[in-house]
Amino acid sequence: MMFYRETNFKETPIGKIPKDWEVVKLSNIAEDIYYGITAKAVEYKTELKMLRTTDIKNYNVKWESLPFCEITEKRSDIQRFLLKKGDLIIARAGTTGVSVLVEKDFENIIFGSYLIKIRLNKKVHPKFMHYFCQSRLYWNHITSSQAGSTLKNISLPVIRSLNVPLPPSIKEQQKIAEILSTIDEAIQKTDEIIAKTERLKKGLMQELLTKGIGHKEFKDTEIGRIPREWEVIRLKSIGDIVDGFAFPIKYQGKKDGKYVFAKVNDTNLPGNEKYIFVTENTINDETVEKLGVKIYPPGTIIFPKIGMVIYLKKVRILAKAGTFDNNMIGIIPNEKIMNGEFLYYLLLGKVDLTKLVGRTTAPSIRKSEIEKLKIPCPPLSEQQKIAEILSMIDKKLEFERNEKINLEKIRRGLMDLLLTGKIRVKVNHE
Repeated sequence: MMFYRETNFKETPIGKIPKDWEVVKLSNIAEDIYYGITAKAVEYKTELKMLRTTDIKNYNVKWESLPFCEITEKRSDIQRFLLKKGDLIIARAGTTGVSVLVEKDFENIIFGSYLIKIRLNKKVHPKFMHYFCQSRLYWNHITSSQAGSTLKNISLPVIRSLNVPLPPSIKEQQKIAEILSTIDEAIQKTDEIIAKTERLKKGLMQELLTKGIGHKEFKDTEIGRIPREWEVIRLKSIGDIVDGFAFPIKYQGKKDGKYVFAKVNDTNLPGNEKYIFVTENTINDETVEKLGVKIYPPGTIIFPKIGMVIYLKKVRILAKAGTFDNNMIGIIPNEKIMNGEFLYYLLLGKVDLTKLVGRTTAPSIRKSEIEKLKIPCPPLSEQQKIAEILSMIDKKLEFERNEKINLEKIRRGLMDLLLTGKIRVKVNHE
């Protein structure tokens, strides 16, 4: 497929577009635009299923998972609300502005009242319009329509007034949609690889952290059945368990310090799935000296001890020297007894830290409970082998996640170029 860079542009209300394109109102290229029907989801089987705003995720729908429903308003024209191939459905509340394209006829699926249905005329390729409804221009329109409003929803007039840059040929629209679909397919395949690799990792962790490598004989212990050669030890015996530091607010927010300063939220930063390389805050030597802060070495394992339960499961490793706040706790493993990466996987996949939560208003784990936690301890050489196997899986996951990030960048760039005509596709107009 051949691309070429457009050179002939004209100014329009939405910016420069090719001279042979036009800007049209959505109302002028749609056969009909209207709200959905009022219905309620039910747990028992009925003749109809319903699409709701919450069912649209990442511009897609799992059609087989839609709930059965009962219509709660009097209507004689139910056929009008059945989903047909080519319908573009947009959420007007909830996930406001997010859309999905219906790609086949459904005889038993209606769309709910918080959705808007757009039926396009023959001048517009539905998939081209669906991609435009994911573009920067589209979202600028939706966002500006909500300015100053406490209710984040959109109405029919807002949708009807949408300006669409339209290529003159339906074939060009189709080619643009095909190119973007190819990128979406690559992203979907990458998602499938990631999901498959995550399942493999989960299975391997369960197997390796319970049965080890090549063992034939096992024994029953207070923490369950483990290989006979393994021991059961308390966590405090494998290294130092250290507290975080209560930083005054005025020392937070620094971006150019020498040391990372980890907080609970930093466990969610992109790229921090295993190692913490970056944090939102850093500290320097001056702060360390003034406050008497302890700097912990790379390889220190940290995890939240206070916060929502979901955070209490986030175990991470400091990739560089740093410290952390008093909502977190750290373990500096003695590498002569415990391999640091093995301990990371053990805490992540074998030990349920949430079981240590005390009875307080906010979920929290006491240091004393962590110190007396009993864990399995294989021979050091076996710990290293287990850690190496699981690290290989993590490297595969990291590669695929980075691949997805790169594909999404390419997608965003291509959408901006193709949907505004900055780059054109050559099509046969015969």
